[in-house]
Amino acid sequence: MASSSPPDVAEDVPPFLHLLSDGTVIRFTDCYPLPIPSPPPGQPVVDWMDVLYDASYGLKLRIYRTTVASSSGNKLLVIVYFHGGGYSIGSFDMPNFHAWCVRLAGELPAVVLSAHYRLAPEHRFLEGLDAAANVVSWVRAQAAAAAAAEDSADPWLSETANFGRVFVAGDSAGGGVVHHTAVRLVSGRLGPLDPVCIAGCAMLCPLFGGEERTASEAEFPPGPFLSLPVVDQAWRLVLPPGSTRDHPLANLFGADSPALDGVALPPMLLVAAAHDLLRDRAADYAARLKAMGKPVELVEFEGQHHGFFAVEPYGDAGSEVVRVVKRFVYGNGGASN
Repeated sequence: MASSSPPDVAEDVPPFLHLLSDGTVIRFTDCYPLPIPSPPPGQPVVDWMDVLYDASYGLKLRIYRTTVASSSGNKLLVIVYFHGGGYSIGSFDMPNFHAWCVRLAGELPAVVLSAHYRLAPEHRFLEGLDAAANVVSWVRAQAAAAAAAEDSADPWLSETANFGRVFVAGDSAGGGVVHHTAVRLVSGRLGPLDPVCIAGCAMLCPLFGGEERTASEAEFPPGPFLSLPVVDQAWRLVLPPGSTRDHPLANLFGADSPALDGVALPPMLLVAAAHDLLRDRAADYAARLKAMGKPVELVEFEGQHHGFFAVEPYGDAGSEVVRVVKRFVYGNGGASN
């Protein structure tokens, strides 16, 4: 009997993974294309530890808190953070995402909960959103346990976290997770939030999509880590098979997308990079929300490319993003108790 031919590579995501024609996914773990960040002297000291938030899938999140806060007894606002990576790569423990969350925790200051979520193509977008919902449920359970002084409360959080001031944030694909999670939260689809209060959302160079090209997509040359073919491939890997980029999970204002007019979104911050081919989608998102009368702020960084703050977490532009986020969170109910 003749042996069957081996499967072909249907999608190549160099240097991270191959999707084979039979559906098999091969991930390569011995590669890292970004320069490893090195913190300069004088950075605030930040402790961190990993905890399991979804035992069924073995999903973890990383808790960051400053040593000053943990020793002083002051409670800090909480940032639930979702990393980027086109929905198919990345993790909270990648060095650049880790360094970025260290900066946020130390310099805002804040308790940062950086979560991993299920990735495509093994898990399509809706499964990633379900993981984000499980993060919110875990945070709510921790807040309730801390309020009741129960033994199940994580001591780091019960000592340091102000659950009445929670912000949801993310970069690139994580920014898309933030939008959809925020809509589900305020629409009541994730159940009651008490005693958690969502004070705002921050989306940094968010990954949104659509079939019709924007001017920045059509005209901009590829950036150091992002090109239009890479963006198109990301949507092929994460959306339901056969979908176009006008699917509601990608195009938030497409013909089949739910209207946002009646959705009581919390204050929203968008950070865009002037040389990011996704810039126009972030600007359009902010303009549409503003036209609906929703609280939204757009800050654009000249001369920067997609995800610049994660590529160089300790660069000057990254420092300015920290200041922008700090102004946003402390201007929207972020004062510590």
